Amino acid sequence: MNGRPGGALRDAAAPRRPGGARTGSQDTGTAEAGSPPLKKPIDYRAAGVDIDAGDRLVRRIGPAVRSTYRPEVIGDIGGFGGFFALAAGKYRDPVLVSGADGVGTKLKIAFLTGRHDTVGIDLVAMCANDVAVHGAEPLFFLDYFATGKLDEEIAAEVIAGIAEGCKQAGCALLGGETAEMPGFYAAGEYDLAGFAVGVVERDGILDGRSVAPGDAILGLDSTGLHSNGYSLARKIIEDARLPLDAAPTGLGETLADALLAPTRIYVKSMLALTSRLRVKAFAHITGGGIPGNVPRVMPVGTRAVIDLGAWTRPPIVDLLQRTGGVAEDEMLRTFNCGIGMVAIVAPGDAEAARAALEAAGERVRVIGEVTRGEGPAQVALRGRALR
Repeated sequence: MNGRPGGALRDAAAPRRPGGARTGSQDTGTAEAGSPPLKKPIDYRAAGVDIDAGDRLVRRIGPAVRSTYRPEVIGDIGGFGGFFALAAGKYRDPVLVSGADGVGTKLKIAFLTGRHDTVGIDLVAMCANDVAVHGAEPLFFLDYFATGKLDEEIAAEVIAGIAEGCKQAGCALLGGETAEMPGFYAAGEYDLAGFAVGVVERDGILDGRSVAPGDAILGLDSTGLHSNGYSLARKIIEDARLPLDAAPTGLGETLADALLAPTRIYVKSMLALTSRLRVKAFAHITGGGIPGNVPRVMPVGTRAVIDLGAWTRPPIVDLLQRTGGVAEDEMLRTFNCGIGMVAIVAPGDAEAARAALEAAGERVRVIGEVTRGEGPAQVALRGRALR
């Protein structure tokens, strides 16, 4: 069996579940009485599972994984579970916050281009950003990598990206799972899932209940599409027969580069901001866009009025809208359209919040304000997008 950091299992043959039960690559039937034996003996490798390749992969990724370790990590690769010790006395009333996500069909672009070094960053970003929205510091991360036939080069590239994402988020890659499942995935393809756990003081939990009319809404720039809307993006590209290695006019880079730009990890900037002033809410702009995500962190009776002209959209967003003839409201509820994270603060803190975020390396601007509304929280979009 193949271990992972902190003793968490990474099994190239099949996932192990609590209690030791396995799933995947299992044969539960028995041959009928009198059935003749196979003429040629068969083994696990012949069935499509290469345990030796899994063992080599674990040894190969060890340095990258260990580079993410925090002092709280106990143990090393090889056991059945990952151990993380919360420092005694560091917290008064700690609450753990968890998140799980994937990369979605952005992986299809990685398959088509043969570029697998950034999707691991996307995986961490989608989980760690969600955890940080609630004011929590991500502590550790676990991944699940599943494929039909294990390609050591590709898997190592993906996991190196996961390790890089963990370093950007400041969390340890505490464990993982490699599932090789013959016949389950198309040749050359794989799927990813990630799981993050963070910690926040109970009185520091951000849940949006304090958001009030007059509050300022700040938008942090995205690096592109991040990891949402790729089913629509791929449909447009396929129907228009746009080559991924071409650089369309106005894009400034190849289509592949734009589509594979990794999701920005805002964690350290968010934590820096919460350490300096009172943040009322964060919203991670993922599937559903600004209209679908900002109301999730606002109380009943409020409305977020967003000025679409407050920022310039990434060229890839305009290319997709123009090429696909996509309606504006459809773009806004499918893509982040240039804003990957939103912060809501008191109006008197807006300038200080912007300065703190910029000092942390973010591009940020005030994109709206909170007003009174009726019923469930909602978003009102004003103005025209800048291109």
